[in-house]
Amino acid sequence: MAMPPRETVPRSALGLIVLGLLNEEPMHVYRMQKLIEQYGKARVVNVRRRASLYQSVERLARHGLVEARESVSGEGAPDRIVYAITDEGRETSARWLREMLTTTGAEFPEFFAALSVLAGLTPDDALHHLRVRADHLAADLAATEALMTAEPRPPRLFLLEEECRRLLLRTELEWVRGVVEDLRAGRLTWDEPWRLAVRSAFVAEDGDR
Repeated sequence: MAMPPRETVPRSALGLIVLGLLNEEPMHVYRMQKLIEQYGKARVVNVRRRASLYQSVERLARHGLVEARESVSGEGAPDRIVYAITDEGRETSARWLREMLTTTGAEFPEFFAALSVLAGLTPDDALHHLRVRADHLAADLAATEALMTAEPRPPRLFLLEEECRRLLLRTELEWVRGVVEDLRAGRLTWDEPWRLAVRSAFVAEDGDR
């Protein structure tokens, strides 16, 4: 009897990092977490909670992309399951990598959603919180710059995500500071009567306009 086709596992950034690690060598989840932190990939995926890493590995295992290889014990520590990547996992990893490199417009950042309804705050409130964001962006940019100039410097191949992050941070910081200045100077402002007038002018009752 033919086996039903395996369900396609949705790609994920954390899953891709896990497959990349296991493509180097079999390892247990604790070692994965430590290597993710040592490699600086904790700036790319969230592994603060090891439970999320366990869940990702278990999901990959259910879909046959990784498999339990052995169980190892350590002094004073519970037994740990060592996982290895499968041939299907290698193929899936390469496919995810190609898709993630070429796909655009597939993400819906919270910041864009907040900007789309910024009129839900007063101009002064929006100004305050965008100033806070600008401060956070400046701090993130300074941390990225420090990482990029730290010695010993890794080969550029392993800093490409930080190059991209630095450029995006610089661009967003410049833009947010521009909006902050427009709000401060009153060039960008709104109130409830203005909002109602805009709604009346641009939004039809049936939502078609």
